Amino acid sequence: MGTPRFAVEPLKMLIDKGHNIIALVSSPDKPAGRGMNLKASEVKQFALSQSIPIMQPEKLRDPQFLHELRSLQADLFIVVAFRMLPEVIWSMPPLGTINLHASLLPQYRGAAPINHALINGEKTSGLTTFVISQEIDTGGLLLQREVSIDEDETAGQLHDKLMCAGAELLEETVRRIAANDIRPYPQPETPNLKTAPKLTKETSLIKWDRLGEEIRNLVRGLSPYPAAWSELISSDNTAPLQMKIFKTRAEKTTHQLQAGTIVTDRKTFMKVACADGFVHIVELQLAGKKAMSVIPFLAGFRDIDKYHFKKI
Repeated sequence: MGTPRFAVEPLKMLIDKGHNIIALVSSPDKPAGRGMNLKASEVKQFALSQSIPIMQPEKLRDPQFLHELRSLQADLFIVVAFRMLPEVIWSMPPLGTINLHASLLPQYRGAAPINHALINGEKTSGLTTFVISQEIDTGGLLLQREVSIDEDETAGQLHDKLMCAGAELLEETVRRIAANDIRPYPQPETPNLKTAPKLTKETSLIKWDRLGEEIRNLVRGLSPYPAAWSELISSDNTAPLQMKIFKTRAEKTTHQLQAGTIVTDRKTFMKVACADGFVHIVELQLAGKKAMSVIPFLAGFRDIDKYHFKKI
């Protein structure tokens, strides 16, 4: 059971290692692109290439879907980046339902563990396989693997690293379940738990009165998607311009400028005043334009001196 690209590599690994995948459950196709044509998820596209039967229920409690699911008589359900399952589903197979989660549980329970680990400036992340139970991401642990985070790693890069490592961890988990060689154990009681709630446009907004390193971590934690963003405000009182920011560099120094003030030579660099110095913008995208580095942006954007970024 899975929908986004994160589920593709684990599914491929299970097939390559000879596990009998009897069906895929994925979200319904969604409109995408300018034509808003229905587009299949990446995991569905891969499953089609492997001739795996596919189920795409609108509602997980739909009686017809539940009947079809039971008729499969699967030994084990495997969840990788899917919706929250009702008990009527996760309690169905005799060997239970397991999940691959992109954090070292109990830390970073929630929908966006990869993003929040980077936003919080973590040096390590990891993966967990666990048994699904009543409360989200709280079931008994099976296996875990720690993964280091590089200094400038983005959410996209960490996603791919964890996807490949997660495929290996999940396959080992399934193999050991089949061999009756593994037992779940309770998640430890840990103080100061960090959560990973769903990302929103508000939480992706850059607040320029923060520390430079905090802003840099927010940017890389949301790059390339959904992307941290801010608004360019003109002194001419024209409409604000929304900008996505994909890559930055923090410069720690003292200044007397208001947060959000732009300092630039109009050719090679653009940096923004923050609480403890400046944030250099390296890669960006204006609304309606292509993503680019700062040099071609400055070459094509006149009167940058008339703008500042909205403080919050």
